[in-house]
Amino acid sequence: MTDSENTPTTQPTDERIDVDEQTRFGKPILKGTRITVDEVLGLLASGMSKEEVAAEFEIEIEDVHAALAYGARSVSNERRWAQ
Repeated sequence: MTDSENTPTTQPTDERIDVDEQTRFGKPILKGTRITVDEVLGLLASGMSKEEVAAEFEIEIEDVHAALAYGARSVSNERRWAQ
């Protein structure tokens, strides 16, 4: 971690996230696990801290950061069409 609690200093996200149609129906997962990005994001959304999520899944905090970054990238190009 850096001085800023919210800025991870780890390997790039894509080195921690994998998508394989043979694993978890092609959902993005944390490499080396069967833990999906949406499972991590769901627990964070429910109010768990990053540290609690890491402990729950027995993963590194950097994996939690990678899931957050992946989720942010996934929605960054979404457009809402005016009706």
